[in-house]
Amino acid sequence: MTRTPEGAPAPTDRPETLADLLGGRRGAVDASLPPVAFALGWLLLGGHSLWGGVGAAVVTGAALAGWRLHRGDRPRSVLVGLLAVCVAALVALRTGRAEDFFLVQLLSNAASALAWVVSIVVRWPLLGTVVGVALGQRTRWRRDPALLRAYGRGSWAWAASYVLRVAVFLPLWLGGQVVALTVARVVLSWPLVAAVLAVSWVVVRRSLPAGHPGLRHPVEPARAPVEPAGK
Repeated sequence: MTRTPEGAPAPTDRPETLADLLGGRRGAVDASLPPVAFALGWLLLGGHSLWGGVGAAVVTGAALAGWRLHRGDRPRSVLVGLLAVCVAALVALRTGRAEDFFLVQLLSNAASALAWVVSIVVRWPLLGTVVGVALGQRTRWRRDPALLRAYGRGSWAWAASYVLRVAVFLPLWLGGQVVALTVARVVLSWPLVAAVLAVSWVVVRRSLPAGHPGLRHPVEPARAPVEPAGK
């Protein structure tokens, strides 16, 4: 980044992207490490050892949680990530099937796909909700017809990503393919998130009319003046 003579960052003409606003890389990468640890523990600690896989996943999840807390991440998000690993481990131990470690992930993606589609249909697209929270706009973006339409179109990319995960995970889970599930879990984490961020950003940008001030500045329709009483 270039700097002005006073040392302040120089302004840039590069438009702010959804990746800038939402991030997501670190969370997606972190979420893929416990499944990798599970597969390695399952394969290497005694040969298809469920307890070895579960132990490796929980230890990895706890180590990640401690590291993220040390870096100052929000405790709530850290604990949610660790809880997801623990629940996946408990499900696998309960059923005795290693592939069921991925069952929570499968079900959460199915629920997410449904939630994104419903949000678009009821005209509360989740992409707008998430970006609105990130920008501190609350629901102001919904009063801008152009933004509402753009977020609705961009949300389809996210809905499709969850449908893709379910389409890949389901047959692998039904077939008990633990290693293939792990590979799919990694490939469909940050690489897919990065692709969806880019695609949804392009869709949103192209859906906005020329001259629109952008995501940070919703344009509310002009209100008709209220006539004085008695006229």
